[in-house]
Amino acid sequence: MKSILKIIALILLPVLCRAQTDQNYPDSMQTALRNATNDTMRMDINRKLGFFNQDSDAGKALVYHGAQLALAKKLQFRIWEADAYQQIAYCYTILYNLPAGYENYMQGLKIAEDPATATNGWGYSNFSYSKSPEEARRSIIGMIHFELSTFYNLTRYYELAFKQSQQALEIGTGIQNLKIMSLATRDIGLYYLRTKRLDSAFFYLHQALSYYNISPYKKNLGGMYVYLGQYYETKKQFDSAMVSYRRGLDISLKDVSLTLQSGLQALLGNVYMQKGMFDSALLYTMNAQNVSVSVRDSLNIALNLIQLGNIYKKKQDYVQAFHYLEAGKNLFDTLTNRYIDKLMQFQNMDFDQKTKLQKLEKESQLLKSRNRSYALLGGLAILVLVGLLLYRNNRRAQKANNELASALVSLKATQSQLIQSEKMASLGELTAGIAHEIQNPLNFVNNFSEVNSELISELVEEADKGNTAEVKLIAADIKDNSEKINHHGKRADAIVKGMLQHSRSSSGVKELTDINALADEYLRLAYHGLRAKDKSFNATMKTDFDESIGNINIIPQDIGRVILNLITNAFYAVDEKKKTAAENLPTGQAGYKPTVTVQTKKINDKIEIKVEDNGNGIPQNIADKIFQPFFTTKPTGQGTGLGLSLSYDIVKAHGGELKVETKEEAGATFTLILPISL
Repeated sequence: MKSILKIIALILLPVLCRAQTDQNYPDSMQTALRNATNDTMRMDINRKLGFFNQDSDAGKALVYHGAQLALAKKLQFRIWEADAYQQIAYCYTILYNLPAGYENYMQGLKIAEDPATATNGWGYSNFSYSKSPEEARRSIIGMIHFELSTFYNLTRYYELAFKQSQQALEIGTGIQNLKIMSLATRDIGLYYLRTKRLDSAFFYLHQALSYYNISPYKKNLGGMYVYLGQYYETKKQFDSAMVSYRRGLDISLKDVSLTLQSGLQALLGNVYMQKGMFDSALLYTMNAQNVSVSVRDSLNIALNLIQLGNIYKKKQDYVQAFHYLEAGKNLFDTLTNRYIDKLMQFQNMDFDQKTKLQKLEKESQLLKSRNRSYALLGGLAILVLVGLLLYRNNRRAQKANNELASALVSLKATQSQLIQSEKMASLGELTAGIAHEIQNPLNFVNNFSEVNSELISELVEEADKGNTAEVKLIAADIKDNSEKINHHGKRADAIVKGMLQHSRSSSGVKELTDINALADEYLRLAYHGLRAKDKSFNATMKTDFDESIGNINIIPQDIGRVILNLITNAFYAVDEKKKTAAENLPTGQAGYKPTVTVQTKKINDKIEIKVEDNGNGIPQNIADKIFQPFFTTKPTGQGTGLGLSLSYDIVKAHGGELKVETKEEAGATFTLILPISL
């Protein structure tokens, strides 16, 4: 019954979460408008006043943007004209005048897509944060495509909305407009969340959050935590959902964004209700309702009333439940009917998807019928209500179990792909080191082969002379050289086999493995691999191996990958500190010596493998995040954020532990603990 209402609330939340700006702002701008000395200044001030009023009074904003449009046409400033059509369309969409919104978007897009638009009417260099008229023109195109995605979501054309978001992202990426990139990426994540493709949703929502964090455009940052919370709530990870909602609530309180505060408190109330904490659920939902009433947000008022009714049902207070449900559903009917009327107007504009409108009309009739049924059922006995409640909860539990099973299968498949990708990335790191290791035995093979060729020629000459003693000496030298060739050939063969074993997909079969040899080999290969990429790289390697450990039962490819990742990270840390140490050290002080130490130790029925560096260490405020997927402190493009996460999973699968101890400016120590009897 609430599907339409929830969809509208979800879609409009990003555009209704603007912070409350300085209330003196409109008065000062009105004064500036009266004192403006030319049409260009008047046009700019009207645009700013329109922006100020868009989300609080869209009708008033239409007046200002209409004045902007008239002045832009008078001045023949085509960029400003396209922008005015976009802003007018936005206001109409908020007011649910969908036909007018669509017509103005199309008009603005037609002007902006004409390259000639950028040749005149530039006006101000700071327009839309753009550096040139062409960039401003393309940014308007990108924003119109983004806003059209919101428009199509409102009209329930979700596939069209998804395509508009993709077009917006392509344009935003082309001009490196972080505002468009963050908004479009966020909406793509929401599309995947709505269609239950949770892995893709997680990726795009976190990508959007990363854009927000580096963008000067911080508006709606709190709204991002709404969608991350809904992702976790969909996965039934309620604690994580509450963490996200609380982060968003903190931002909304700081920004005084009342609509966002209301939405987040309602979402927290819903999570508390699902966790069975009904008093907390009532507190947060009541707070949400008070804020919604204060800003006259009918949409969230209806949602909050229905949620309050459901909470009282859970508490078995059926009098209060009936009161709130009846009030919420009556308001819901009114809003739904208005929404259907606007959809009908839009559908009459020759759109070929009228079946969706018919479906909405049927849904509206069903909702009205359901409301009448609720009124009749209000006087029935409590036992009937309890029976219906238990039946509904049972069906929801079955549906949730099915969704969780499907999500688990998808998660396992994705995890396998990520592990394989990370393994291939580590193989790339090893390639240079392997090349260095294999070059030495190959040089010996080549050199001794050349010497043997010369000795054989000498042997033939001495044999022709009949000098038997000399022939025997030369033959002995040839034999010695052949043994050396054989020895170094086997060494090269062992290195190649080790490389193939690393690149082969893990069979999951445990083998008795010399952990000291494994750690030593990966230490040297990682070092030579980094040296091959950066000749200036240098570091001291120290080892302290407990020879009493012997062989242990592990999957060598997987544990080797963990050790390689820890060692590579350690080398990276000391190299970064070395690059900055010279300029920071006082005159005359000894230079910094980058050092990486690998230690193994047997403790009762477990072994410890420690990888220690003397780099800059890990800041305490992020130390608890380093094992999270996609979290990385490396610059963009230098790390996937998956290495430690996958290493943690591999160690857990072996029944072990992976811990970190760190001290800022002094280095970090990663400790891998494995049971001997695996």
